[in-house]
Amino acid sequence: MAEAPPALPLIVPSLERLGLRRDRPLVIVDVDEVLGLFMAGFGGFVAERGYELRFERFALFQNLFRPGATEHLDLTEGRQLFDDYFRTDCGAMEPAPGAVDALKRLKPRAEILILSNAPADAERLRGDWLKRHGLPEALILSSGPKGPITAAIVAQTAGKTAFIDDLLPNLDSVAEHSPATARFQHVADLRLRALAPRSDRHPRIDDWAELGEAIEAAISG
Repeated sequence: MAEAPPALPLIVPSLERLGLRRDRPLVIVDVDEVLGLFMAGFGGFVAERGYELRFERFALFQNLFRPGATEHLDLTEGRQLFDDYFRTDCGAMEPAPGAVDALKRLKPRAEILILSNAPADAERLRGDWLKRHGLPEALILSSGPKGPITAAIVAQTAGKTAFIDDLLPNLDSVAEHSPATARFQHVADLRLRALAPRSDRHPRIDDWAELGEAIEAAISG
């Protein structure tokens, strides 16, 4: 769900540098609203600063309001809150229900890479969050559509690959740039699920136990 800045020049580390093997299947997983309850965490953060995060549409900045207001915050103010949250508080959010257990079950069967659209300031807190919850620690922070960077990562492995995200633009981008990669949509927050658009191009599975089984099936054989 995090709305990242426009894409920066593509710089892709090697799998070896990330501590990942080339000869095993690779699962690439988003963080916000996939592994973690971003909207709940960000909502608490803005509430402490006197703002409201409402659930009126599947968006971020257009859901930020001053109490009682009918117009959402100026996008510049929303972006500042977003950046402040990632700089100071993104390590406090809770994991999505079932995510930790599902990735633990997948880990013996695949390499797992966390690909998160988040500001560079979030790298330490995000890495600490993964470690604290026993999640895979191979992490890339990126921006913009995820297809090009996913294709560059997938090109380094001989195994089957899967990609999980909540946002259709990222899933569509991966479909364009890495069509052999299995794609799954997951929306963690119950309040967002009815608002989140879906597509027949990408299976939508909001339960992590079921999603884990689907990923395992996609990368097997």
